Amino acid sequence: MRPADKARRGLLGIVMRTLKITVAYEGTAYVGWQRQSNGSSIQGCLEAALAEIEEAPVAVVGAGRTDAGVHALGQVASVRLRHQIAPDALLRAVNARLPSDIRVVAAEVSPEPFHARFDATAKTYHYRLLHDAVVSPFDHRYAWHVGEPLDHERMVDAGRALVGEHDFAAFQASGSSTHSTVRTLFELTLSRAPRDPRSVACGAGAALTVIEARGSGFLRHMVRVIVGTLVEVGRGQRDRAAVEHALRSRDRGSAGQTAPPHGLFLMRVEY
Repeated sequence: MRPADKARRGLLGIVMRTLKITVAYEGTAYVGWQRQSNGSSIQGCLEAALAEIEEAPVAVVGAGRTDAGVHALGQVASVRLRHQIAPDALLRAVNARLPSDIRVVAAEVSPEPFHARFDATAKTYHYRLLHDAVVSPFDHRYAWHVGEPLDHERMVDAGRALVGEHDFAAFQASGSSTHSTVRTLFELTLSRAPRDPRSVACGAGAALTVIEARGSGFLRHMVRVIVGTLVEVGRGQRDRAAVEHALRSRDRGSAGQTAPPHGLFLMRVEY
């Protein structure tokens, strides 16, 4: 045991542990991941539930700060606790204290040090587009209803221009401030399904396109601006050359619209 660990054990009687938790949530009712003063957040709900177990305030760090209305199946967070509760017991205890639209789906003790945000090497997002004339009330929270069919091949071709390391300044939220706008997009794929088997709409479901973006990291609204731009390509309003121009320009006005948040899912985080 390191001297610092021995000293800490002597002062506190027990060593703090870092836990890695995987979280799924339905983001409709929340102001986003990050704790804010103007509404309920995923981070705030988790911290409140964990504080009851720890019997002290806790700070939860997320791998990514999803926006209001964005969902997650595989958000990852780190938290330091003195309580020696076993991970499986923690999972049960924290879920008993969380609202039903937030669930911790996995928990494990991580070797020191571990930081959910800074240690992440890749994140994968899915964005869902629905094309039928009428969308089921059971689908509307989880996809952007674009209505008409889109030119899939044009979208795929334009998307290739975005893969790789680029300055994505034109594809971030207006007014954002960050140290660097350079990011690496490892993959950008578009897949079509004639019918969504998960749909419970009248009939067999809705025609679906899923856009998957896997990258080293993402700027604020970056995936949503990419999707909005590709939808405009699919509608014939711009082409691959216009997408390439937007990248070079670093000007938000050169890229497309920002897709609504409710079609976006954080699927997984890699370490």
